[in-house]
Amino acid sequence: MTLLRLQENPDYDVVGLYTTYVGDGVPFQNTPLNVVKAQADRLGLPLIVIPLPEVFPPNDIYQWLVVEGIMQSGVGIDAVAFGDMFCNGIADYRRSYIEPAGWEAVFPLLGNRPASLASEIINRGIQTRVCTIDTAQLDGRFCGEMYNADFLSSLPGGVDLCGEDGEFHTLVLDMPGFASPLSIEDCGINCDGRFHFLEYRLSDSDFTSSAV
Repeated sequence: MTLLRLQENPDYDVVGLYTTYVGDGVPFQNTPLNVVKAQADRLGLPLIVIPLPEVFPPNDIYQWLVVEGIMQSGVGIDAVAFGDMFCNGIADYRRSYIEPAGWEAVFPLLGNRPASLASEIINRGIQTRVCTIDTAQLDGRFCGEMYNADFLSSLPGGVDLCGEDGEFHTLVLDMPGFASPLSIEDCGINCDGRFHFLEYRLSDSDFTSSAV
């Protein structure tokens, strides 16, 4: 949704994407790095990949790595956009290291109501699948489900419909702008510990297109 809002805004020209990662994937979302690359390929956008030394590096190290990674990427930018929704101090935190680098911090979804945004995600044809569940906040049985009207209606009260409190994370399989849907193969659900993860891999047909 953040990307679509920016692409529809004449004040912005999206020139690339970035992600941080540890090892061979994005923590918490449990997204393999080659899957993120395949998503960027489908959007026709360059992907800046920024390795982190650990899942939770100290703030100053994390901020330096992000800024340095973007600066050294060769992608010229004037602004960095984030998908945060809640006015809970996160925007000020992002600005604290983005603006000193000379960039604008942009928040296309900030202040949006979760119910309204959830409906818009579905109505726009964004196909997503729940890939991570925090079982301290939501039953692990929801792991692997498609993010659709049935999923939203089955969520217990108090769970944010967009998972913005960390209850769940999703993987985008298709959306406006994708050259073709993302094809994955399920490898089961990892239920070891508090977080339940959908284990998956790119289907064989996707390996060639996502190679870099």
